[in-house]
Amino acid sequence: MIVSDSHNNAVKPKNRIDKLVTEALAIEAESAIEAKKIAYMARAMVMATLPHSKPDGYIFQRKSFDYTLTMKADPQFGLPYGSLPRLILAWMAKEAVTKKSPVLLLGKTFSNFLTSLNLSQSGGKRGDATRLREQMLRLFTTHISCTYRNDKQGVCKGDNFLVARSFELWWDPLKAKNDALLPHSTITLAKDFFDELIKKPIPVDFRVLQALRRSPLQIDIYVWLTYRFFTLKRSTLIAWVHLKNQFGSDYADNAMGLRDFKKNFLKALHIVTVIYQEASVEIYSEGLFLHPSSPHVKPLKKRGLN
Repeated sequence: MIVSDSHNNAVKPKNRIDKLVTEALAIEAESAIEAKKIAYMARAMVMATLPHSKPDGYIFQRKSFDYTLTMKADPQFGLPYGSLPRLILAWMAKEAVTKKSPVLLLGKTFSNFLTSLNLSQSGGKRGDATRLREQMLRLFTTHISCTYRNDKQGVCKGDNFLVARSFELWWDPLKAKNDALLPHSTITLAKDFFDELIKKPIPVDFRVLQALRRSPLQIDIYVWLTYRFFTLKRSTLIAWVHLKNQFGSDYADNAMGLRDFKKNFLKALHIVTVIYQEASVEIYSEGLFLHPSSPHVKPLKKRGLN
């Protein structure tokens, strides 16, 4: 639920609302666990997120308070961006947590894998099949660094990892038919990434990620809110500048950039809360006030989420 103060009205976009309301009612009628649609995300990818649009270079950073996520791409593939890597990460985390194995099988056909992500079977340069393969190659070849630095405390610590230790993808959407694929496409998660997923997974509703897949910002806000509400003990104000650092690195570092980010963030936030109605958020000129709320997906075990 979004509540606006007297100085700032929440933006209510008209597009997609009716469809999202219908999907929200369906999600409300059956929990993610009952529908077997529970997925997970790694904390490292929630505290600071992937690029929303195609980056210009091969290095990308996001910062959330003292936490910084740095991504370095293989120049032959580039950095992952958009909604598809987020869906891939959620699917991989779901498989890893469910099966307790770092080796993930994509199925005997690419068609089945596309269906599991609720994507179309379309090929061609801009088809889902082609774009998914491209984003998988970008994601699996990118080096990721997570650092925490607090100069007042005199501490700096970090982790460096890959999402996938190895992968074997037997398809070419530009040449092969979707159902004419070899049966041995696999992903083996890197040990550090797998251990993080097993120890501290963040449960999310995969149906929500699919419903919001047109906007990576909306996906990020949904996952971030449900993560924050796992641990939030008291009402907390988060300044717009901090939100911009975490979610809006593509905007200019000036007043106009902050204003544009705020406008687009509020549009995305309203869409998210159509589905995540339990989220208690107040909008102020200084930032967002989060009030303790129920997580969108209740954890099976609450330990390890703090």
